[in-house]
Amino acid sequence: MSTYRPSKIASSEITPKSLYLRRREFMGVAAGGLAAAGLGSQALAAPLAAKPSIYKLDEKLTSKEDVTSYNNFYEFGTGKEDPARNAGSLTTRPWSIEVGGLVAKPQVIDIETIMKEIPMEERVYRMRCVEAWSMVIPWIGFPVSALLDRVEPLGSAKYVAFETLVRPEEMQGQAGLFQALEWPYVEGLRLDEARHPLAILATGLYGETLPNQNGAPIRLVVPWKYGFKGIKSIVKITLTEQEPPSTWNRLQPSEYGFYANVNPAVDHPRWSQATERRIGEADGLFGGARIDTLPFNGYADEVASLYAGMDLTKFY
Repeated sequence: MSTYRPSKIASSEITPKSLYLRRREFMGVAAGGLAAAGLGSQALAAPLAAKPSIYKLDEKLTSKEDVTSYNNFYEFGTGKEDPARNAGSLTTRPWSIEVGGLVAKPQVIDIETIMKEIPMEERVYRMRCVEAWSMVIPWIGFPVSALLDRVEPLGSAKYVAFETLVRPEEMQGQAGLFQALEWPYVEGLRLDEARHPLAILATGLYGETLPNQNGAPIRLVVPWKYGFKGIKSIVKITLTEQEPPSTWNRLQPSEYGFYANVNPAVDHPRWSQATERRIGEADGLFGGARIDTLPFNGYADEVASLYAGMDLTKFY
């Protein structure tokens, strides 16, 4: 277990300085131009009905502007503004998810069936990025378990693997000779984690369908884990007996563990995880006071029992 280092993470360590200094310019000019041309990915959003949920927070919501303009979605570029700039090219209808592996009833389910047959609810969750920034987001979605119940996992199933779309003609971050990551983006959870009531598949936020840059039309949200576990634009879900590979863990296992539980006592090798920068608060998006990070991102009462007896400095 590493010790707390109170120093602030330099934004330039995570996002190229040239990109974050141009954020206001981009939001004021480029986004307006894209929307006018019918290319902005937010233009695809539509109202989405959802029932109220018991999952709420007495915390200020992060603005819709920040939630939809400050994203990690490397399929559209490595800069925080790249997804909002480039994701309008993604076609999200028709869309289907192949659900199979160690299940009794494998099937291909289209997004329209999911939206029609599975009740949606709004849940306000904290989202903590491994880069030590955070948001509070009103998601719309449904428990992962609701989808798993449709396919009836076998007793041998121990893990759930997720896979993102590969479509380089529409996802420019996947095109070209040099790639930031290995595609498809893959992630995984233990089956008991996936079945936990807090784990959801989100189809919307702020009362609308998901914008492309936030993972349209369907993405994973696991609020007690770092944000990179929240795989976007899912096309395949597979039940397995063995721990599935996950993209960032495969790329750099010493920095990104499979479990990725938010833990202020276990630092990233290059920065402290003891505090975080809440996007849009304090002195602005890229400055201001930091707040303490909570174990399991504040959801310890609900999920800590999943990891009873585990060494969380080893299984990070």
